[in-house]
Amino acid sequence: MHVEQISIFIENKFGRLAEVTRILGDAGINIRTLSLADTSDFGILRLIVNDTEKARAVLKEKGFTVSKTEVVAVEIPDRPGGLADILQVLDQDGINVEYMYAFVERCGGNAVMIFRFDETQKAIATLAGKGFNVLPGERLYCM
Repeated sequence: MHVEQISIFIENKFGRLAEVTRILGDAGINIRTLSLADTSDFGILRLIVNDTEKARAVLKEKGFTVSKTEVVAVEIPDRPGGLADILQVLDQDGINVEYMYAFVERCGGNAVMIFRFDETQKAIATLAGKGFNVLPGERLYCM
């Protein structure tokens, strides 16, 4: 149970982020969540969108370097210590978190964490076994 994420390599210059979001918006693609990591010269924009393949195609057509990655979405209580609980479970099983980012559902008392693991299937089995709700991608697209 994984989620498809696209990563876009963008130059760190005025207007590039706006250009990416405009291309996606004009194509009718909805951004569900994102993360941006940057240096002085470039950035990696990570997105979960409602139509991964269409997003990849329109961005590549416009000259962007785009890749697809599998990540894991996990629902956690939106309360103090919610993130610590899940990280402790992962730590106990020796699962490394390569990166993560989050968003909060429109309604409800939970947050959704997006994780990239070094051992995705082991992480999913561990989390599900400990009672965490690992979400399918389809659930994120219609929230």
